[in-house]
Amino acid sequence: MSQRTVEGLDNLQNSIGYHFSDEKLLINALTHSSYAQEQGYSYSANNERLEFIGDAYLGSVVAKKLYDIMSEVQEGVLSKKRAEVVCERTLAEVARKISLGEYLLLGKGEDKHSGADKPSILSDAMEAVIGAIFIDGGFDECKRVVLDLFMDKIRLAVKGELVKDWKSELQKEIQKKYRENRLEYVMLEESGPAHDRNFIMEVRHNGEPLAKGCGKSKLKAEQAAAEAALKKGEI
Repeated sequence: MSQRTVEGLDNLQNSIGYHFSDEKLLINALTHSSYAQEQGYSYSANNERLEFIGDAYLGSVVAKKLYDIMSEVQEGVLSKKRAEVVCERTLAEVARKISLGEYLLLGKGEDKHSGADKPSILSDAMEAVIGAIFIDGGFDECKRVVLDLFMDKIRLAVKGELVKDWKSELQKEIQKKYRENRLEYVMLEESGPAHDRNFIMEVRHNGEPLAKGCGKSKLKAEQAAAEAALKKGEI
């Protein structure tokens, strides 16, 4: 583990709002499979098993909170709202809020290609951290942390304001300001095995690049690119 990461563990735990009794669990949660493979570690040293636990636990806590708040809605609506809160994009946003990417242990390839800011890697690591807290501190303490980190997202989901169609929003902004408003999305890169593809898309206005985005599908990458273009504030 890098010296920078070791020194930063206290800062990360302060951001999370939880301090581990067993910091090895936190290190485990921060260890991407690419790093573990490069170091010759066993499979259990990477964060995928903790991710499995965290995914299940996060979903149950969010489901219960939505059930309590939205007491008159049908099961289908609750399922949709839960999916919005626990989706890759939302998890990555929460991870960025606590600067989780700064502490990840990544292989050289992932590190070189900005893996610490990839939504897929950040969301998986966020789930792994939740899993580690659950094992280290138990059900109630983990629930407290999850609600502290995700309550704002839950409230937005309840109000129907969490998930935006960024492509439509970008199109509207372009139409307001330009006569020539042709937007196109161009795939720059496709990588990963068939069961775990990654796409990088670039959105262009009249042939001029605006922003790039990545995702597990072309559509997700397009949405990410449109979001990045809007958040630049240059349109």
